[in-house]
Amino acid sequence: MALTADQSRHYDVIVIGSGFGGAGVAHALVSAGRSVLMLERGDWVPRGPDNWLPGSAGMLTPHYSHDSPILAETDRGTSRHGSYFLVGGPSVFYGGVSLRFREADFAPSAELTGDSLASWPLGYDDLEPWYGKAEALIGVAGETGVDPTEPRRSSPFPHAPGRLATISERLAGAARSLGLHPFRLPLAINHAAPGRSPCIACTTCDGFACANSAKNDLATMVLPPLIAGGLELQAGVVVTRLETTGNRITAVEGIHRASGVRVKWRARQVVLSAGALASPQLLLASGLDRLNPAGHAVGRYLQRHLNGIVFGLFPSPPDPVGEFHKQIGIHDYYFGEGGAGSPSTKVGSLQQLVTPPIGLVRANVPRAVGTIAGPLVGRLTGFLIMAEDQPQARNVVTVDAGQPDRYGLPAVRVSHRYSARDRASGVVLRRAGRRILRRAGAWFFYYHPIDTFSHAAGTVRMGLDPTTAPLDPDCRFRGVDNLSVVDASFMPTTGAVNPSLTILANALRVGQSLVAAT
Repeated sequence: MALTADQSRHYDVIVIGSGFGGAGVAHALVSAGRSVLMLERGDWVPRGPDNWLPGSAGMLTPHYSHDSPILAETDRGTSRHGSYFLVGGPSVFYGGVSLRFREADFAPSAELTGDSLASWPLGYDDLEPWYGKAEALIGVAGETGVDPTEPRRSSPFPHAPGRLATISERLAGAARSLGLHPFRLPLAINHAAPGRSPCIACTTCDGFACANSAKNDLATMVLPPLIAGGLELQAGVVVTRLETTGNRITAVEGIHRASGVRVKWRARQVVLSAGALASPQLLLASGLDRLNPAGHAVGRYLQRHLNGIVFGLFPSPPDPVGEFHKQIGIHDYYFGEGGAGSPSTKVGSLQQLVTPPIGLVRANVPRAVGTIAGPLVGRLTGFLIMAEDQPQARNVVTVDAGQPDRYGLPAVRVSHRYSARDRASGVVLRRAGRRILRRAGAWFFYYHPIDTFSHAAGTVRMGLDPTTAPLDPDCRFRGVDNLSVVDASFMPTTGAVNPSLTILANALRVGQSLVAAT
């Protein structure tokens, strides 16, 4: 199809992607009066009673798309994955956990980084003020003084947390009886802000779009005010190429999904925030790795945490009321356990997980299995384990031009294997989760490994060395004067907490530097 050149407007900045990185940069730029075009591949997610239905879990909706399938080779074999494409990115379906990296996460040990040469070019103090701004922007509710690894803060949490669910109190008590220090997870959830519907503590939060918009996702809290302030957001646009002349991007090429019309947009600066799989895909498809002195690292050092769920089966429903209870975190093992065979430094974290709704389980398993397992689901609760995985050059995102998707983008191919150190960390956390659940009264245990790429990071990392890091300390793509990358790709290492708040804080920082450049 012929290309339609959009010459109607020349923007200060084009932002590709509306997740935490794109929204954070746009917030800084729009607030400073810059003209910003945001291109988002997905659409808005409607809000209302239908969001409470089992079929509204994120991966069951059209917003989790297989239009551009990802073929992955992992420890669990070959699998095909889709991707979330929607306004606000995966924040719409996340559980709201908003944790800062710990101070030591910015100075990882050689035991963790191995031969990857991963190194943060900034420290916690450089990002600390931006963490406070990020928490204020999305209305994080939390408490201080309980988390044993809590980093220094120059500002309090914007809001106090809500009431603890009965099962949360039970698990926290079990953890304390074992000498641990459970704490309230900081959550981007509204409990008392005036003029908005408060959280009603339903069980369809993590993994669902909030039916009454009480979860402070980006499509609720950040993007509507930006649009009112002048942001132009075009949804349903697939960006297919970054066109260059010399060492500058001269046009962003894309296609409208609904009409199939191809368009070019132009701006002084371009910010890429498509995600740690899609950003290297676009960079490689556009041949920009050849302009970068660390082009060989584009797509490499993929990290995604070693995530899994430790479930405990209780003799009776541990959550008989059916309340939201992703509320408790355990960081006593964050910096190691010291047991034989366990890593001597970083291990990871545990986070309480909501008992899965029976309807959702039945919607995801064969009918016969759902009929048998259904009555047991209400007797389950557990912990998400999150171990930091090592940055390894063999863990890589590549593209296959011989297998283009329906929009002409080369197919994404992912290869990822956990190291022995990663697996040892997972064992420590699984054992810890079982101990707490047993003390709380669980009879049996089940471990479910998570094989998604929801925490993917590190594929276009930042660093001081231009020969090993594609991005400089301000996330500018080396070799291209007017391109920045601000999604989780920028992270040299990932800590052992949810990456969303760090992405947002860094994007606010980078956005401020772009204000001066535009």
